Amino acid sequence: MNESLLRELVPAVIGVLVRRGADFASAEDAVQEALIRALQSWPDDPPRDAKAWLVAAAWHKFLDAARAETARRGRELAMEVEPPTGPVPGTDDSLWLYFLCAHPSLSPGSAVALTLRAVGGLTTRQIATAYLVPEATMAQRISRAKRRITGLPLDQPGDLATVLRVLYLVFNEGYSGDIDLAAEAIRLTRQLAGSTDEPEVAGLLALMLLHHARRASRLGPGSRLVPLREQDRSRWDTGIIAEGVTILQAALARDQLGEYQAQAAIAALHADAPSTSETDWVQIVEWYDELLRLTDSPVVRLNRTVAVGEADGPQAGLTELSKVDPDLPRYTAVRAYLLERAGDLAPAAELYAEASHAATNAPERDHLTREAARVRQLLRP
Repeated sequence: MNESLLRELVPAVIGVLVRRGADFASAEDAVQEALIRALQSWPDDPPRDAKAWLVAAAWHKFLDAARAETARRGRELAMEVEPPTGPVPGTDDSLWLYFLCAHPSLSPGSAVALTLRAVGGLTTRQIATAYLVPEATMAQRISRAKRRITGLPLDQPGDLATVLRVLYLVFNEGYSGDIDLAAEAIRLTRQLAGSTDEPEVAGLLALMLLHHARRASRLGPGSRLVPLREQDRSRWDTGIIAEGVTILQAALARDQLGEYQAQAAIAALHADAPSTSETDWVQIVEWYDELLRLTDSPVVRLNRTVAVGEADGPQAGLTELSKVDPDLPRYTAVRAYLLERAGDLAPAAELYAEASHAATNAPERDHLTREAARVRQLLRP
């Protein structure tokens, strides 16, 4: 059974139930129950119309839950009707669900979890495993998120920028457990790109593809982090790179530049270069300037200093770094790198070690520890 296809039907089925009168939280719960039943029965008895089967099963689950709740409260059942019959409407509710799950009233973590459940069709256990938290913790997070948006009218969803941020957060989680969140984010973004012609959606999809194309070369033996300059570029997926570049070029041709398109342009320049030394760093600096104009982000300003150091030399990079907030994550690591390139090895080694202590994940911490040891080795007679 194609579980990916099954998950793709989830937004449409939730939408049908909501239009029939179910609240969002109850509809989402009913669809999850229907998915479990489908996984159990479809391998032996696949339906002719998968969407219609899921709608019927989910609607019955919703009615059963509504009747049970009504009986418990001692109220007269308000929904003594047979489920609608006939063909299922072809309305695509995916876009609305993206926006609803990324509602501004939700925290980023809650929005990501709810998007993976309602739009991605993942189970609570799968999401909890991917985020390395107990299933009960994730269930509470999802339940709180659903309660917060229950009752919101269909004309008050979140905005596109919030949707894109949520999808990028999903992508940046990468891979953990049995769910590949990077691949899942790409699948969801493709779905969104099919529902809207906004250039920034295409820009985000291109950015994800261009980063994902380098995935095989990012980790060495023992999950050792391999920095971009040391990656084996023959392992980069040229087919995915070509697709990302094509999508990006079409988006840029719309002349409505946004931050994801600018980031994708930087990623495309990296993907196009045979090596770090042959990278068009001057053009990358220019794209960082565009990105700063769009976002004025301190993190972008920090990343730009590395590009300046490659384009104009490490001293130029250090000059630009002096204008950046030193409390930013990775500031110390960037300064260590630029000092090493400038030949100032002793402070570079100390800063690499300092940065390793502040690293937020094990691969980055191990990488910076090795960098400190490597530079110290260079200092020995």
